[in-house]
Amino acid sequence: MVALEATFLVLQGFALLPALEGERLAMGATSVAFFLLYGGFLAYCAWQVYRLHSWARSPIVLAQLIQILVGASFWGGATTIVAIVAVVLGLLTLAGIFHPASLAALENDQR
Repeated sequence: MVALEATFLVLQGFALLPALEGERLAMGATSVAFFLLYGGFLAYCAWQVYRLHSWARSPIVLAQLIQILVGASFWGGATTIVAIVAVVLGLLTLAGIFHPASLAALENDQR
């Protein structure tokens, strides 16, 4: 799930590239850099959790909590579906990262 989220963040960064022109260049470049770096780091964390490195769990949990809160801000009107998707994905990812089997696998990294 985290790798999927990371993919969408990187794609969002690339989707913003055509808007880099004129007066919006600075803001657009900052947005592109943010999405590319955020998505790249989240993908790296997903890879490290897959390799059973427990340190990567913390950034993933933080990203999901932020996603749930940002998703909740989209509640109402035409963006309600965005809110539902963001909140559900965040909750599912948290459930997976805190699943007893996941915790046990990541705990073995410490030994």
